[in-house]
Amino acid sequence: MSDVGRYEFFLFLVSVILALELLARRLKLPPAAAFILGGTGLALTPGIPDIGIDPNLVMLVFLPPLLMSSAWFTAWREFRQNLSGILLLAVGTTTFTTAAVGIVAHFMVPSLPWAACFTLGAIVSPPDAVAAEAALERLSLPGRVTALLQGESLLNDATGLVLFRFGVVAALTGIFQPLTALGTFCLVSAGGLVIGVIFGRAGLFLIRRLHDSDVAITATVLLAEAAYIAAERLEVSGVLATVTAGLILGWHQHTDFDAGTRLRAQAFWKVLVFLLESVLFILIGLSLRGVLSRMRATPEAAHDMILPVAIILAVMIGSRFIWLYGSDMVIAGLRHLWPSRFNRPSPALSTIMGWAGMRGVVTLTAALSLPDNFPGRDLALICAFASILVTVLVQGLTLEPLINLLKVSGASELQVIRSNENVAWIRVAEAQLKAIELASHQPDGSQRHPRLLEQYRYRLKMARQYAQDTQTHRPEEIAHYQAVLDAIIAGREEILVLHRTGRIHDKILREMEEAMDMQEIVAQSHLSPDHT
Repeated sequence: MSDVGRYEFFLFLVSVILALELLARRLKLPPAAAFILGGTGLALTPGIPDIGIDPNLVMLVFLPPLLMSSAWFTAWREFRQNLSGILLLAVGTTTFTTAAVGIVAHFMVPSLPWAACFTLGAIVSPPDAVAAEAALERLSLPGRVTALLQGESLLNDATGLVLFRFGVVAALTGIFQPLTALGTFCLVSAGGLVIGVIFGRAGLFLIRRLHDSDVAITATVLLAEAAYIAAERLEVSGVLATVTAGLILGWHQHTDFDAGTRLRAQAFWKVLVFLLESVLFILIGLSLRGVLSRMRATPEAAHDMILPVAIILAVMIGSRFIWLYGSDMVIAGLRHLWPSRFNRPSPALSTIMGWAGMRGVVTLTAALSLPDNFPGRDLALICAFASILVTVLVQGLTLEPLINLLKVSGASELQVIRSNENVAWIRVAEAQLKAIELASHQPDGSQRHPRLLEQYRYRLKMARQYAQDTQTHRPEEIAHYQAVLDAIIAGREEILVLHRTGRIHDKILREMEEAMDMQEIVAQSHLSPDHT
């Protein structure tokens, strides 16, 4: 296929993505499931060109921006408060699953070397950040569960990929030294953190001095790639380097970025992540063609793999539950000794976290990157693809019904968050009124800005009344912001008339329209059903 043909096919994929996204919303399906099914359908469609996936290129192009975005928008306080639980999942669950799958794989296929079996375990063990974000986006879960799952998805790729590297080297050389591997693991992790801190701080230093939003946002994308590449070249964890840099930028964006950069960055990253995630899941579906061609070439071998693959997938899913329930038992015992230091275990929450372990791009690219002479490569490829299909399609589609069945919801926490928001708006209004009073007061006792003073006093009054009785004032708030929207619409129509008749320049139109758009965003947020 020519370069022009590849570009045209990419545009075709984007068109398919838009259609699948609309279909998923209409049918209330997880978008990831719709994309994988769509990609699988394309793979089975005659005439669709073969897509060769370079796993190293996929990791380099897709993983750093997606990790940067996830880290950027991570709730830092929840991440820090639940760090021990996140590490227990990211390191403990991934390592335990790797070991369990490796043991069972060797039992099912005794001819495979132990190192190859544990490599297979490392391939299928880490839940994927992209799949987790796609699954959790529309679900209402308690904050701690969301923080644990999102934090795990950020860090477990590093664990899985490091274990994968050890397994490949051991399988190809026949040499494996556990103590050396443990030391290397710690060194690789610490090195990734150090590189991430260096690039995060350097990125902040640079962005503070970039007064153009477009250039600053472009620098954040470059920073994600640079941190990942530098860490990988130094043979430390590129995943941890990118996540660390993203956490630093996310924490400082509120103080070091101006309002325009923050608004544009959120819009940019949202679109970029949507395109990257959807293309990734489409590529996962398209990769089925290569798996099927291998199975057709050796039908007897493929038939013999059905039982081992099914059992390996069952162990992969079951080992996550075993680790979670086992951790709950340990924590329950520790609570008897230190009640205030440990949260009460919840079987329902552990069940949801166990069922939320979707696999994705890291599993696929790790399997595809295996050398051609690697023992059991075909089994690893089939297990990788099957693990993605089963977890995304089965677990992803049934996660919300499971949450409803177990009656787990984050609604009560949302009410607390909203009540805290009301208090915060009162504090903001008080601070703003105080600032206006200082700016307005003149030496002779008169007011320089009486109208502003009146407006900010009214805002504080309404914020206090709304906090005292939200339900009573909610209809008034809706009516107020609906009137604001009507005024914005009328104003936008008027500046369009002025522009169409040549009385204002395009530059003036864009500046006035941007100001009205920001006003509309604020008004729409207050009219949202979630804003109660």
